[in-house]
Amino acid sequence: MSGDSVELSAGMASQICDQIRSVFSSPPSPSPVGSRALPPPLDVLVAEISAVAAAAGKVFVHGVGREGLMMKALCMRLYHLGLSAHVVGDVTTPPVSAGDLLLASAGPGSFSTVDAICGVAKSAGARVALLTARPEAGSGACRSADAVAYIPAQTMADGEEESGAPLGARLPMGSLYEGALFVLFEMVVLRLAEVLGQAPSHLRSRHTNLE
Repeated sequence: MSGDSVELSAGMASQICDQIRSVFSSPPSPSPVGSRALPPPLDVLVAEISAVAAAAGKVFVHGVGREGLMMKALCMRLYHLGLSAHVVGDVTTPPVSAGDLLLASAGPGSFSTVDAICGVAKSAGARVALLTARPEAGSGACRSADAVAYIPAQTMADGEEESGAPLGARLPMGSLYEGALFVLFEMVVLRLAEVLGQAPSHLRSRHTNLE
């Protein structure tokens, strides 16, 4: 790789990281659904997952598209932390019930499948924590949510022209929200490891050997 290519790659990486950093570095703003500011998404998720872990409940995750891939990545790490964690739709996923937690992502505020699954979990007595950039959407998922992790990032529902990033490194469609999810989940795992007393060796011991 030439020196120019290295410099170009480093510049683009820096611009992308700056876009993701901006999602977490903005000062708290009033909630779109009220005058009170919503707590940081990191605090919301750590509190919700810690509570279900203390009660020996199950954690379920759901999302669609690239959001769904980020949710699956979180589920893997929650399992490594020693939790009973499951991806909605897997053939081995157990039933949801009271004392369990559903973590669902709907960046634009609503997806028909996410709305429906949140409703099922709520009806079964489970808590629902919704990750979204549009908590004011009024969707079925928003109405089912017991807690909201508000992530103020561009999603598929927003136009690219709304981003202030340079055109060459401007993340398309919902990539900013999805990238923010990945970074957020890494922070969540680090905090949970402290709360649950899980050392890196504990996580590694639960990693599959069928690879």
